[in-house]
Amino acid sequence: MLIERIKDVCLRECSLRLDRPVVVGVSGGADSLCLLDCLWKAGFQVIVAHFDHALRPESAEDARRVAEVAGQRGLPFIVERQDVAAYARDARLSVEEAARVMRYRFLFRVARQWGAQAVAVAHHADDQVETVLMHLLRGSGLEGLTGMKGSRVQEEWDEGIPLVRPLLGIWREEIETYCQEYGLEPVEDASNRDVTYFRNRLRHELIPRLQTYNPRIKEVLWRTAQVLAGEAEVIEQAVEAAWIRVACEVNVGKVALNREAFLALPVSLQRRLFRRAIAFLRPGLRDIGFELVERGVHFIAEPSRSGRFHLAQGLRLAIEGDRVFLLEGDTLPFSGAEWPQLDEGGVLVLDVPGVLELENGWRLEASWSEAGREVYRSAGRWEAYLDADRLHLPLLVHRARQGERFQPLGLGGRSQKLSDFWINVRLPRELRAGWPLVYSGEEIVWVPGYRPDHRFRVREGSQRLLYLKLSRGTG
Repeated sequence: MLIERIKDVCLRECSLRLDRPVVVGVSGGADSLCLLDCLWKAGFQVIVAHFDHALRPESAEDARRVAEVAGQRGLPFIVERQDVAAYARDARLSVEEAARVMRYRFLFRVARQWGAQAVAVAHHADDQVETVLMHLLRGSGLEGLTGMKGSRVQEEWDEGIPLVRPLLGIWREEIETYCQEYGLEPVEDASNRDVTYFRNRLRHELIPRLQTYNPRIKEVLWRTAQVLAGEAEVIEQAVEAAWIRVACEVNVGKVALNREAFLALPVSLQRRLFRRAIAFLRPGLRDIGFELVERGVHFIAEPSRSGRFHLAQGLRLAIEGDRVFLLEGDTLPFSGAEWPQLDEGGVLVLDVPGVLELENGWRLEASWSEAGREVYRSAGRWEAYLDADRLHLPLLVHRARQGERFQPLGLGGRSQKLSDFWINVRLPRELRAGWPLVYSGEEIVWVPGYRPDHRFRVREGSQRLLYLKLSRGTG
């Protein structure tokens, strides 16, 4: 009996309980009426929720009929009407996608208000077949070919309330038979026959054509989705282990990956990790196609000189040093908050001995060092020893000027543009403009964190040494 089958799925696969409310999305069609009636007869605490998309003149009548069904069973009924067409225009979405977004927002809002354990919708086996075909035609990966899940928490709607689909194993023909048997009178939505909608073209044109090749094509596709879903669980374990090794940072508007670790993985795992990174930033982005993923993976392996790539949907890639950043909107790979930075336009005077307090808790210290000591040979990244007799004091600290050049230590006295030096040492471009530089008169003497200038290096005959140190959080 259908009621018992659905009850069993709800209890065993969807983990629903009889003593807590469940919100059921009811459009008034055969599938949602069947779900509503079966859950009610199975003893679940049903909250009936109807979203009026305001796309058809008769939509208000649909709402009235759903209210009548709920009233006959003594069930709570919540309805909301919104202008989906207007939202689609404003958000630049298809009408189908806009309707989906607004409908689920409504259903989960109702679920939170009623303290419901889940939101139940009436997608059935035929819908599953259409979904798999849709993903296949759009070039989806394995995740898309597994179809819809029977129970899943989707953070784009709610972080704790699952979306459940108890009818995924029930065919439309069984649902229609149930409605006839129990006298349920579904509303007829004429838009379901409109083949300008992609899903409707699959339902009314493509699937009947495929059935001429294999009359059981729907059953074949449904079983395939089931098999792939099981194998996807195994693959997901490998993806999770790889993610732990590769993901450096997951934050608002930004996912950072270790590029070397990423490229060491098989391409199949690279694709899965890239999809996961996109899903973190855009949990509501559907149908992440193969070409989109391939463009991203290819860029990570063979980046352009700029290290920047606009992907799609407001997402872009940036490579900085050993990291790959997937960024959303105007998010920067580095905010500068953890790095030494200077405000624009200021020139600071550094006395010897002396200390300058810089942005973000950094401080620059200058002191004399005894000549003849060999400590300068072991200076760390944020330290420098200079020949004081070649300096014009006091030292100055400010941002780089346009077209700046200096002679990085180690190049034998050859001059280099500072802009080229930044690229060579892979300083993130977002940090370059504000990076503090130490000057003697008009000449750069030290690029903190990287190199002193060749002309001010400590020589064998140097008499006086100047010690510079840049540090953070020490005072």
